Amino acid sequence: MDTRPYAPRPTRAPHPAVRVSPAGSDWLASASPFPRSVLALWTDNPRAPLVLPCGTAFDVIGVPSLFGRRMLDRLWSQGPGSGPVAAQHGRLLLFAAPGTAQRLPALLGWEEWGDAVPPLLCLGTGDAVTVPAPLPPDGTEPVLPSSRWVVAPDVRRPWLPGPDILLWSCVRTARSGLKHADFLSTGSGC
Repeated sequence: MDTRPYAPRPTRAPHPAVRVSPAGSDWLASASPFPRSVLALWTDNPRAPLVLPCGTAFDVIGVPSLFGRRMLDRLWSQGPGSGPVAAQHGRLLLFAAPGTAQRLPALLGWEEWGDAVPPLLCLGTGDAVTVPAPLPPDGTEPVLPSSRWVVAPDVRRPWLPGPDILLWSCVRTARSGLKHADFLSTGSGC
């Protein structure tokens, strides 16, 4: 029997709107081989998400929302903080230093925590990610957006966690005693 309290789905976002600064937009656009085109698209429609390549300006580590939220809480309360973070289709997307997508799964396996951590979606060189729009929906949307910023990029060169920091957060979150099944979500692994 599920003992979790029922929470009705809100009709409007219960969180404050998170916006990407112009410097943050510049940084995101720098991932593209055509940054001026990306910026022009966002100038025309700042509420449009775009697909950007991973591996040069950033990698992305996708984790199931509950596990990701706990990782994020740990990064901010006991660690160095986080880089930009987006919420998308039941996952948190942690923007990380280039090379993290390749290294993190190997570190988790070496530390023998691979089974305790839910499936990660690791996007690096050769992959692409849909990034949320720089501006949130205008408030006329009837439901939460499927993609939004939790921690928006706000500087031209944001600090990005590397595989060591994300390993630390994954292991500490897995040690917190929650069942692996609590963190499972749809999506492919690394």
